[in-house]
This record gives sequence, structure tokens and C-alpha cells, in this order.
Amino acid sequence: MIRIAVIGGIGAGKSHVARLFDCPVFNADNEVAILYRKSKKCFGQLKKKLPEYITSFPVDKKELTKAIIDSDHNLKKIITIIHPEIRLKMFKFIQKNRNQKMIILDIPLLLEKKLNRKNDILIFVSAAKNEINRRLKKRTNFKHEIVAKFRKLQLPLETKKKKCNYVIKNNFNNNFVKKSVKNVVKKILLNA
Repeated sequence: MIRIAVIGGIGAGKSHVARLFDCPVFNADNEVAILYRKSKKCFGQLKKKLPEYITSFPVDKKELTKAIIDSDHNLKKIITIIHPEIRLKMFKFIQKNRNQKMIILDIPLLLEKKLNRKNDILIFVSAAKNEINRRLKKRTNFKHEIVAKFRKLQLPLETKKKKCNYVIKNNFNNNFVKKSVKNVVKKILLNA
């Protein structure tokens, strides 16, 4: 199985690019959202660590946002609860799809949390900063403070880019990005 990790900055379009590979995708952000909606275990742990913020199940993103804005320490508490669960879900996804030709890992902190393996193919999604900012502002519940805190958790983009095997430039033109993905897949399969 070929493991491909799609990485890049917040709002660069990693998830969109990941879906274009037409193979199973593990999307960590979606899995986190599912945990907040469905995991009573995570809710219990969050309520215990952040009782003044987390008040009801399912976990309310507004409550999480307030906790994160109020303190970096709160963000660390959330991470210590959520990341082990996401790591477990990722391993289950890999096991379930072990007979696939390729899988995609769409995990924002893949390098930072050392979830990648030596043979993983890393693809960096780059996009113009002004376009990223424009698109982020369109997101519901966009908060600049939250994005800034999450960016602090990530390695510098240039560091990530240097570690990658391929770069896909996302100009947010679907046909252009599809062609770029197709070209990268051809190169990956030639070298497999």
C-alpha cells in the first residue's frame, strides 16, 4: 500500500486536494468533529479538564473556541485528549484499507506529531496567502485568534515544504488542481 500524506498550511485546500486522489482518505479534521458530536468518552474527559467551558453533550464548538481563546493551556488540554483518539482512528483506517493500492492521510499535524513513516509520500499543498485569507474569512465561525493559535502548533510552511516529495499548487481552479493531482499520481505509480 502506498501511503500519501497531504500537508500544508491552514486553508490551503488540503482536504479538497486529498479527495481528488480518488482513493480512501483519512481526514483528521472530520474525525475530530465526529468525536465532538458522538464520543461521550471525549466529552467526559473535556468536561473534567475544562468544566467552566464544556457544559453539555455533544461538545459545542463555541465552548471549545472560548476555551482556546482564553488560554493556550486550554488548547494543550484539548490536544492531550483528542490526539490519542485521532491516532487510534488513523491506525484503524490504515488497517481497514491495507489492501488498497493507495491511501491518503489528511492530517494537519502529521509531521509535528510524528505520524508519518519513512516511506510515506508527502505532498505539500501551496496556495497564495491572500487567497487563503480570503477563503478562511468565508468559513462559518471564523476567528482569527483561533487560526493564529493553530498556526503556532505547526512547523513553518517552508520546513514542511522541504520535507515533501511533491508540491501541488492550489490556485482554487478545480480543473488545474485535478490535472496536478493526476500528474503526481502518475509519478508516484511510476516510482512505486
